[in-house]
Amino acid sequence: MVSPKIKVLVVDDSAIVRKLLTDHLSRDGDIEVVGTATDPYVARDQILKLQPDVVTLDIEMPRMDGLTFLKILMKHHPIPVIIFSSLTQAGSNYAMQALQMGAVDVLGKPSGSYSVGEMGVQVVQKVKAAARASMGNLRSVARQAAGAAATTTRLQAAPGASYHPRQLILLGASTGGTEALKEVLTRLPQDLPGICVVQHIPPHFSRAFADRLNALCDLEVREAVDGDLLKPGLVLVAPGDFHMTLKWIGQGYRIHLNKEAQVWHQRPAVDILFDSAVEAGAGPYSVGCLFTGMGKDGASGLLHLREHRAATYAQNEETCVVFGMPRAAMELNAADQMLPLLDFPQTIISSAYRLARRSQSAASGSGDGAGTDKTPA
Repeated sequence: MVSPKIKVLVVDDSAIVRKLLTDHLSRDGDIEVVGTATDPYVARDQILKLQPDVVTLDIEMPRMDGLTFLKILMKHHPIPVIIFSSLTQAGSNYAMQALQMGAVDVLGKPSGSYSVGEMGVQVVQKVKAAARASMGNLRSVARQAAGAAATTTRLQAAPGASYHPRQLILLGASTGGTEALKEVLTRLPQDLPGICVVQHIPPHFSRAFADRLNALCDLEVREAVDGDLLKPGLVLVAPGDFHMTLKWIGQGYRIHLNKEAQVWHQRPAVDILFDSAVEAGAGPYSVGCLFTGMGKDGASGLLHLREHRAATYAQNEETCVVFGMPRAAMELNAADQMLPLLDFPQTIISSAYRLARRSQSAASGSGDGAGTDKTPA
């Protein structure tokens, strides 16, 4: 039986943008643009009439801004929404607010650094991911985010923990990942090995994402710069449109950024980070985690880590916005465990401490076969 096409409503006050999006989406045989709207008031009527599966929504519009409309929509008629925003600091901040309010994903409007062609490929992928999104899980994470300032409990590091210099924590995510990562990172203590994050995110928005996390976390969080040295208590987020890799240089891990070919249609790609950690000799010292997202990026890299004695985990279907990347990891048997989202913080802390003890035992010559038991301490 042929699956029904994904019905999309395009909401933007620019006739040029409406035409670009309609043209790009209509070229894909799985997608049908059922209508367009010039502002939220027209969009409201179109949503009720056309019952779209996904809405693309501009933030800056006349009569009512996109954020206000998104808030109303999520309250009264929750539906997968992809936000379109200008590639400015203000636009990036608005986009982060939209994700916190329940938008599934975000895209930048074309500019000199982000071409129409690149946007076309990305919007098709994001619409397909959005159509598969679990709105229940998305709204659950959004509700947790809304009350985070009052309710987030930061966990404590293991008492007396002393980590090996080679230890690190690797996190990868895509659709729904910005809020999932926030829920995890805001609960982690400062006293942990360095953390590297790959979130599938367009250029320019990754800095706003990192800045937002930095304001919420005990850990220092910032967008990675080529040549950065990873250190304990530091979280480095891969910049949009750059792969991030690691190299051991004798006293720490050096970050390298590049614009090599996309992997799984992504740059940054989670597989690139995970594989580079193995190549840098970090396998036995790593905690690798794969979160919500469409596609397969990160699954083979997580398996690569597990094969080199890392502790590896993937988010379970019950808490994922899109159970794509974690499903691929599960099918490869790449994860030691499939975990609910809110189990990750304690598991990361326990696993990092267990790996520290294992490395200390190995260094003293009293190890028991390099610690094949991967159950968190």
